[in-house]
Amino acid sequence: MLAHLIDRVVRMIAVVIIVVLVVIALVLLYNGLVRKRTRTQEAWSQIDVELKRRHDLIPNLVETVKGYAAHEQGTFEAVTNARAAAVSAGATGDPTKVGAAENALSGTLRSLFAVAENYPQLQAVQTFSQLQEQLTSTEDKIEFARRYYNASARDYNTALQTFPRNLIASMGGFKPVGFFQVEAEDREVPQVNFGAAGGPPPATPSGPPPA
Repeated sequence: MLAHLIDRVVRMIAVVIIVVLVVIALVLLYNGLVRKRTRTQEAWSQIDVELKRRHDLIPNLVETVKGYAAHEQGTFEAVTNARAAAVSAGATGDPTKVGAAENALSGTLRSLFAVAENYPQLQAVQTFSQLQEQLTSTEDKIEFARRYYNASARDYNTALQTFPRNLIASMGGFKPVGFFQVEAEDREVPQVNFGAAGGPPPATPSGPPPA
């Protein structure tokens, strides 16, 4: 009788230990997913900050170039519209949509800098040089933040797909995130080459550029 009672107690203790270990394992796995998701969210916030800085620089850049090439209205409108689309995409927080919009914006910026190359007077405009340097610095920070975010997103998405984390992810409402893709040619701000030869001399601006 005593032996039977001891056997029951031992079994109950074993069951309790197993349950406790399972609970601890589930808690650790859940907390691991939370940490990976939080790191991914923080990485995305760094990209968002730099993209907003990029968007803030563009209107001043457009106005500066416009002071010397007011007739290039189509280019200015394209940049303005692409910036508005990028801002709208940024509000969604969807890296896929943001990446596509930013790629389109970079394309219009290349057109803007191509226009600027036809006006060597801009070389002497301190505002233009400063804006170009700030935009280049911002692009470098975006690229660094992009790599960190994509690495974090990869680790997080992989964790969501591995067993038994996938079961916890399903019950806990964890969702995969998209990658922030930037076309290779869009990773650098075009540098204006005012020493290019050829072509008719640029027209003299009708008035001084805005400050």
